[in-house]
Amino acid sequence: MQNLKEKLQRANSILATHAVPHGVKLGREHEEKEDETRFPFQRDRDRIIHTQAFRRLKAKTQVFVAGKGDHYRTRLTHTMEVAQISRDMARTLSLNEDLAECIALAHDLGHTPFGHAGEDAMRKEMERHGMDFEHNMQSLRIVTLLEERTTKYPGLNLNREVLEGLMKHRTSYDASHGDLPRSPSLEAQIVNLADEIAYTAHDTDDGLRAELISHEELLTIPLYDEAFAKTRTNGTEVRGTLIHLLVMDAYSETERRMKEQSIRSLEDVYNASTDIVAFSDAMTAKLTVLREFLHEQFYSANAVRKHSEEGMRIIHTLFTAYEKNPPEKVLSLQRKTGSSLPEAIKDYIAGMTDSYAEAMVKEL
Repeated sequence: MQNLKEKLQRANSILATHAVPHGVKLGREHEEKEDETRFPFQRDRDRIIHTQAFRRLKAKTQVFVAGKGDHYRTRLTHTMEVAQISRDMARTLSLNEDLAECIALAHDLGHTPFGHAGEDAMRKEMERHGMDFEHNMQSLRIVTLLEERTTKYPGLNLNREVLEGLMKHRTSYDASHGDLPRSPSLEAQIVNLADEIAYTAHDTDDGLRAELISHEELLTIPLYDEAFAKTRTNGTEVRGTLIHLLVMDAYSETERRMKEQSIRSLEDVYNASTDIVAFSDAMTAKLTVLREFLHEQFYSANAVRKHSEEGMRIIHTLFTAYEKNPPEKVLSLQRKTGSSLPEAIKDYIAGMTDSYAEAMVKEL
């Protein structure tokens, strides 16, 4: 069997010069003996997948409340779709697939129950205490503090490239809270785009399935109309064609920007003043029209809004109740993390699944 050093050298030989290499570069906060067979980012992936936070994603809302339909996306299936797109894009661009996959698998660990409505509700609760809530930073908190794999140190002790990818993660929904002096790796930028590609395509699919938007309405949207025209030729589904159009545009624009900015090394990536992995201006304009349509016709539909408002009510009710009478699980989190009571309440509620939060409200 080929030893790990030889495997690392072989794997790095096929990466682009501007990719994050396999093996230790930035390293981990706590030094560890390397695995005998797995690459460092492969170990990080395995640690993420085996967390309680990752398992709970299966019962957290994407758009529809988890459990309300067998075929609607949950936060877990969304995460898996983002990871798949991220790996494919990284491979095509000769970047580090393992790193892209790690960032993708961890990027939504910090999401509250009840989707973005739950995040909005949690932010309001934290603002009352002069603090903020943002699910990307909560994801980072989970892997660096809340999850445990050893008694020697808190968190998962992931490689810093993964942690930086979480700090720099952002889509049209998100804000980057990273204060790092460098730009994100191309692998992190891929996840940002893959996230937007995945939720645009599957939200369109879920909206059609729920009959909250219609095929006829969508045909007035240029990007959907273009995708549908290709499905008639290829006999495929619109969701997959939307993904293909977005991914192929991203490849072309990324190559253009790399030439324009003379990106030849990883340092060039870190020193870049703008994103390199991106959509073209023309595709961004078409994507914006589709996203605006989904916001107006799908996310704001009565059926979705009703569940969102109920989710926000549940989070507010739980938060205020736990402030007055914190349960032992909250107090235990407070002791473990050395946090304030509001932070511990936030950690506890943000980790809940939709169904658990609903059950906890009934017990008040």
